[in-house]
Amino acid sequence: MLPPRQQSRVGGLQTSLSLVSSDPRLSPEDPRSNSDNLRESPTESASSRETWPTADAIAAKKMENGKADIDCPDQSVIRRVSSADRISLQDIARERVDVIHEKMLRLPGEFLEELKTGLRVILEGGNGMQHRDEFFILQKLVQSRSDLTAKTLIRAHRVQLEILVAINTGIQGFLHPNISLSQPSLIEIFLYKRCRNIACQNQLPADDCSCETCTNNSGFCNLCMCTICSKFDFEVNTCRWIGCDLCSHWTHTDCAIREQLICMGPPVKSGSGPSEMVFRCQSCSRTSELLGWVKDVFQHCAPSWDGDSLMRELDFVSRIFHGSKDHRGMNLFWKCDDLKEKLKSRKMEAKAACRAILTVFQELDLDSPKSLENVESGRLIAPQEACNRIAEVVQEAIRKMEFVADEKMRMFKKARLALEACDRELADKAREAEELKMERQKKKSQIEELERIVRLKNAEADMFQLKANEAKREAERLQRIALAKSDKSEEEYTSNYLKQKLSEAEAEKQYLYEKIKLQESSRLSQSSGDPSSMLMYSKIHDLLYNGPPKADSQSNDCHPFRTNP
Repeated sequence: MLPPRQQSRVGGLQTSLSLVSSDPRLSPEDPRSNSDNLRESPTESASSRETWPTADAIAAKKMENGKADIDCPDQSVIRRVSSADRISLQDIARERVDVIHEKMLRLPGEFLEELKTGLRVILEGGNGMQHRDEFFILQKLVQSRSDLTAKTLIRAHRVQLEILVAINTGIQGFLHPNISLSQPSLIEIFLYKRCRNIACQNQLPADDCSCETCTNNSGFCNLCMCTICSKFDFEVNTCRWIGCDLCSHWTHTDCAIREQLICMGPPVKSGSGPSEMVFRCQSCSRTSELLGWVKDVFQHCAPSWDGDSLMRELDFVSRIFHGSKDHRGMNLFWKCDDLKEKLKSRKMEAKAACRAILTVFQELDLDSPKSLENVESGRLIAPQEACNRIAEVVQEAIRKMEFVADEKMRMFKKARLALEACDRELADKAREAEELKMERQKKKSQIEELERIVRLKNAEADMFQLKANEAKREAERLQRIALAKSDKSEEEYTSNYLKQKLSEAEAEKQYLYEKIKLQESSRLSQSSGDPSSMLMYSKIHDLLYNGPPKADSQSNDCHPFRTNP
């Protein structure tokens, strides 16, 4: 019995990416109908229908990574691009690779991001059928080209290759800025040589499987995709997926119900006896037991489910065993419906319902056909038959233990790799923390040095300001002293000047007095009747007693010691 679908089968990446079918045969105008005569099931399962990507899933992924990294195109500044250089999604889907590559080299990065955003909007399908039609036109153009080979795609522009892969697969995750695959990986995904599931990325065919499904279905990966719809999702530990016990290929439960692959058939283990519900794998056409598989899923996973998850899983079990005609399958169907009603009406809690369904599985094991046969026969089992049955049980237990051991070993290796990666990351973080600490100490010492320099400069500024104030006061004092001395000097100069003038006037007066006396004595000796002598005598007399004339006074001021001729 194949164990429940585990996360390790599709890798560790968890992204809620809705998908568009890359199979051109599945168009929205030709939906598959359910012709199951057992019980009407949804036309498409929640995990396999033609769903379109939603922006909420990408936004939630971005919020988990801590950086809101999808830039709004309305807020970005896009340089002007001439109409001759502009390209559209139709041009990328139609034109030759080298032509588009040359044009993209001349375009700014903002314009290329705008192209990717436009394709993301189309893939989100916000405009309904119009966006669906646009997408199928682009996909038809890409898938009808024969020149898109590994040799030509290796020369493609990075954005051009991402757009071509997104159009070919219908998955907008290839356009997301946080998801970056290498160019060889994108080429292999485009050429169906690598799984298009970003969380899987296995080489195709996976595990070198040579079955008809893996060989004829391009791009199919038996590790993560449904054998019927060729789609994948990230649901694990659930009855939503049914695995084949022989080829280990997986199928959506809804797809199996729709294609009537879940039906009544002979017992898988014994090959004879009452019919039971079995699953017929589309890949290998072998049948697998369903009751034991459902029991294993509930025993391993039910304790970790919440109420909504348990309700959903009970609904899957009810739909699987709705057409069962054996008493064990019918009992399980009735019990699941009863538990669903009690959970809906809040008459029972999820833990109690989980314990109840596990008890049902134990009762069904006791009510197995072999147990009933032993009770009805009322006789002892022959030793050889008992040994054979014991050998079968031991072999089954050994097989399960080996499988569980392999799973545990894979999980251990994966955990060890994760632990080593965490240790490396922790060492890197510790080294970065040490570098940051050293840088912090360096910055702290630089800040302290700058603060010391600032304090020194402030002290110098205060000192210079003090000296400037003292110099200013000294200048004002010297200015007052200079003004006082200037006034005193001016007074002394005026006094000295007036004294000098007075002494000069006294000297001239004495000089003239002496001269008059000399002339008077000369006059007495000369004749008394000379008129010119009398006139001169009169002038000298006026000069001595009445002061000199005005003109003569100005002349004497300029030349105080000049004598008359």
